[in-house]
Amino acid sequence: MRKLIVQQWVTVDNIAAEEDGGLGFVSGEAFSDTTNPAFKNDIMAFIDTVDTMILGANTYNQSKDYWPHAEDQGEYGEKLNSLTKYVASTTLEQAPWGDFPAATVTADPAATIRELKQQDGKDLWLWGSLQLMRSLMDAGLVDEVRMMVSPVSRGRGTRLFEDTHDLHALDATAYVNGIVILRYELTK
Repeated sequence: MRKLIVQQWVTVDNIAAEEDGGLGFVSGEAFSDTTNPAFKNDIMAFIDTVDTMILGANTYNQSKDYWPHAEDQGEYGEKLNSLTKYVASTTLEQAPWGDFPAATVTADPAATIRELKQQDGKDLWLWGSLQLMRSLMDAGLVDEVRMMVSPVSRGRGTRLFEDTHDLHALDATAYVNGIVILRYELTK
């Protein structure tokens, strides 16, 4: 069965979105040609394990004008743009993605995830989308949380977790660029 893997950028003090909702703490060199090779290799290895990206409506709206045209993101951008995409929304009717195939809009993301998990394919990747992440965690559909920890603190903003969750550590990898990737599975 396919897994649903959540990936979230966070600060060392567990902020997943700044007070303005942005991710200004994410280093601009995270996916450029100057990216640390070990970090880039691990990010590319991860994206090769997924074939479907799940986004909430806000994350979709923040991403749709940049990523389909992000030539500066190289092979990572090409792979990201080529993934099958689903957008959880009760208001969107369409979800275009530049010249790439449009995302499928789903008003019932939990049912869609349950169905996708039963199909053949690579794992599913929930990108950002804190509210969606929380609802899918409450529904017991999240299998793994990958926190990409930036070496900064913000003090204020939206925390990754609002409720209590029991997590089991799978892996922790630190990179010379200061980023640490922490991988956890949710204990059920």
